[in-house]
Amino acid sequence: MYTSIIYDVDGTLIDTEHAVLGSLQKMLSLDYGIEMDTQDLRFVLGIPGAVALPRLGIINIEEANDRWNRYMKDFYSTMSVFDGISQVLRTLSQRDFKQGIVTSKTGEELRDDFIPFGLMEYLPYKVCAEDTEQHKPNPEPLLKYLEISGSDPKSSIYIGDTIYDCECARDAGVDFALALWGCNNHESIPAKYKLIRPESLLELLV
Repeated sequence: MYTSIIYDVDGTLIDTEHAVLGSLQKMLSLDYGIEMDTQDLRFVLGIPGAVALPRLGIINIEEANDRWNRYMKDFYSTMSVFDGISQVLRTLSQRDFKQGIVTSKTGEELRDDFIPFGLMEYLPYKVCAEDTEQHKPNPEPLLKYLEISGSDPKSSIYIGDTIYDCECARDAGVDFALALWGCNNHESIPAKYKLIRPESLLELLV
């Protein structure tokens, strides 16, 4: 049924929620004198910093994004691969499934936050924020992935944890599976599949 498996990164392959929100909260407080609860910052999860920061009234996006990434380093110890992900990626690679990532991270952020976990050997195809003009929830990142990987949308499935991922997949004509292990509001996201744990993907692909 599916031959190409596409993953979001944050909240799907690795748990970065505390790092993303904590570093943003720290940056806003120290550099801009803005005090916000992390719950009020959750809207930034799943979209590029260049899209999220203007919604917070920040004008110098490049400088703010650089500082945000710098503060992220203070939270690296809180980041981890979700249990079961490594085994799932390895198993699907051994079964010759095509695998890759479509992420709102920039290439630099991917290098700093994700590549050290050692999973890229299973993910030969990638689309980062700078690879497209439009970003999730626009379908362009997934359409770019289909182009570079030679995947058929009808035999592809996107695994993500936010409404942005869901809408991106829908408009690209790709089926969507919601990663419940990284999602906090699954009731409001109309996914074709809702996966309880990473291993659920293997059961889906049997």
